[in-house]
Amino acid sequence: MISFTAAEIANITNGRLAADPSIKPLSVVTDSREATPGSLYVAKPGEVADGHDYVGAAFDRGAVLTLVERDVAEASGEPYPAVIVSDAVLAMGALAAEAVRRIRAHREAEGTGLTVIGITGSAGKTTTKDLLAGILAAEGETIAPQGSYNGEVGVPLTVFKAGYETRYLVIEMGATGVGHIRYLADMVRPDIGVVLGVGTAHAGEFGGVENIAKAKGELLEALEATGIGVINLDDPRVAAMESRTSSSVLGFSAQPERQGRKADVQAANAETSSAGNPEFQLFLPGESQGLPVSSRLIGAHHVGNLLAAATAAHAAGIPGPKIARSLSSQTAVSRWRMERTERPDGVTIINDAYNANPESMRAALRTLADLGQGRRTWAVLGAMLELGPDSIREHTAVGTQVVRLNISRLVVVGREARSLYVSAVQEGSWGDECVFTETADEAYDLLQSELRPGDLVLFKSSNSIGLRHLGDRIALPPHAAATATPTTNEGSELL
Repeated sequence: MISFTAAEIANITNGRLAADPSIKPLSVVTDSREATPGSLYVAKPGEVADGHDYVGAAFDRGAVLTLVERDVAEASGEPYPAVIVSDAVLAMGALAAEAVRRIRAHREAEGTGLTVIGITGSAGKTTTKDLLAGILAAEGETIAPQGSYNGEVGVPLTVFKAGYETRYLVIEMGATGVGHIRYLADMVRPDIGVVLGVGTAHAGEFGGVENIAKAKGELLEALEATGIGVINLDDPRVAAMESRTSSSVLGFSAQPERQGRKADVQAANAETSSAGNPEFQLFLPGESQGLPVSSRLIGAHHVGNLLAAATAAHAAGIPGPKIARSLSSQTAVSRWRMERTERPDGVTIINDAYNANPESMRAALRTLADLGQGRRTWAVLGAMLELGPDSIREHTAVGTQVVRLNISRLVVVGREARSLYVSAVQEGSWGDECVFTETADEAYDLLQSELRPGDLVLFKSSNSIGLRHLGDRIALPPHAAATATPTTNEGSELL
């Protein structure tokens, strides 16, 4: 990381220095349990816990400085070495902005350069980020978020992992309101901005889908004239954002025949293999013919994510053949995103319960139906949260879709999703075809007793519902944990 002295930290954050000005932290953490010798511990207030209560624990683990909003002292009354600021999270953002500025200046002085790529959208951010980082890592040191570090805390933590040797900095940008993306973009000053889609996730928080579109487009508005915007032409709201930027724009599309603007990057002859893996011919600007891509991800909906990563990599100057080869070789990196596990007894688990919105729910169910030809299929579904007044309507639509896709069994978990269960019953699924359970433990008992070899089971819900953990329990029961083989890496994830 780029190291700052305590004096520099106070100056950058407009804070009050209460420490030896020469102290120079080696890392930044917001969790006292992650502090190591030389850490700067940021004591941010939280909804559940106040970081100021854990300053002592951080110093016990080796922290040398803390960024706080009030004075904190040891039991003896001796104050901890600190920089006191009015807002610890905004102070983190100021430090991150200065770190990016210094890295960029250093690399430009050496004649190399730093390329910052921002990615936003209602779905697919993490998968696209992982794919793009995989492409870029072969060309130079690449820093990308752990899991889904994409907010006002996660983005600075990602930046703090970068140093003067970093060639590419990939930033995932999430938001829960208008202005949030602009704040993150102003922090990292992206050279390339990718907008994947505008969905209905968080519609309740934003005050409607149009406000979501307004927020996502802030990334394009933040680009300099020398930057490059990357937009999904298959989403009308995203396609309309082209007029919101002074930068050049590359549009990608998974549709071979488009009305209006011609796509710069296209997927032709797209189909899925018998294992559900997307395959297509990738057409990039400057390439005389299509480049074959045979992805190892699961689900036709990933074609858009693959195209987004390819377009951003092309904008960063990566040759087409290298892009296609990388996309064909990569597996999923982040957990609980169409994560497939084959149990020794022949049961297949697809755990896609990191998050859920109407768009991703529909895509996951279509994949379940496609992969389940000739097998008994199970959809274990929980609520999609933060949909506002559209919640009942959207859950009702999902229940109807489950029946129309001929999914064999539906298990709905939790009262928040009961309208999904009711709609499936009304559509014609009853008896043991459709079951409602109050808790994940009840669903676990049901699945343990009724799953049989050859079954294919999908788990899908919003993050806080927690069905990803139920999926793990079913995928790796104690007696099978030693021999079951997940097909994705089991890295840690931001919860």
